[in-house]
Amino acid sequence: MQPAMQQLPVMESFYTLQGEGYYQGHAAYFIRLGGCDVGCVWCDVKESWDASNHPQYTIDDIVQQAVDTVTQQAGSVNNVLCVITGGEPLLHPLYQLTTALQKAGFLTNIETSGSSSLSGHWNWICLSPKKFKAPLPEIVPLANELKVVIFNQHDFAWAETYAGQTHPHCKLYLQPEWDKAAAITPLIIEYIQQHPQWELSLQLHKYINVP
Repeated sequence: MQPAMQQLPVMESFYTLQGEGYYQGHAAYFIRLGGCDVGCVWCDVKESWDASNHPQYTIDDIVQQAVDTVTQQAGSVNNVLCVITGGEPLLHPLYQLTTALQKAGFLTNIETSGSSSLSGHWNWICLSPKKFKAPLPEIVPLANELKVVIFNQHDFAWAETYAGQTHPHCKLYLQPEWDKAAAITPLIIEYIQQHPQWELSLQLHKYINVP
């Protein structure tokens, strides 16, 4: 007997450039799932928090939309990055979605706070820990990329506590909180000069005005 086709709440999906972290500047298809229990005060997509506000779509419908959108522009989805974000995407079981995306030819990437149990098959895991709900200890060593949003001076020491838990090849990024970028970015630049294991992430998509 075939398992029931899973449905997920999708706030939005779109093909754009990745604006942050390791894949900054790369073409990427984003799937933003509804639902979040982390509650960052500076979140710029608070409308994603309540999953019940967003329509449910089957895995087949989600993946077909991704294939159709990317193929229309790129001709093929092979090795195109597909980023699952939120909200907090790990509130949902993601094995069916990631299996179907990889079968279609996408590379799967998750952006997560790590505060819920990991599910899914991933080519790349971007962990962005939040003070409002800490990541699970078992997720931190699995991250390919640690991306810490810097809101104030105290966040640098907090970032280092998680950097010390990552594996040796994990990429480390510091990213200014957007509304405080003018004040925080110079502090991050100075910090990276003193701690060159870190790199700067700047939310490129907001500067070039793409989703």
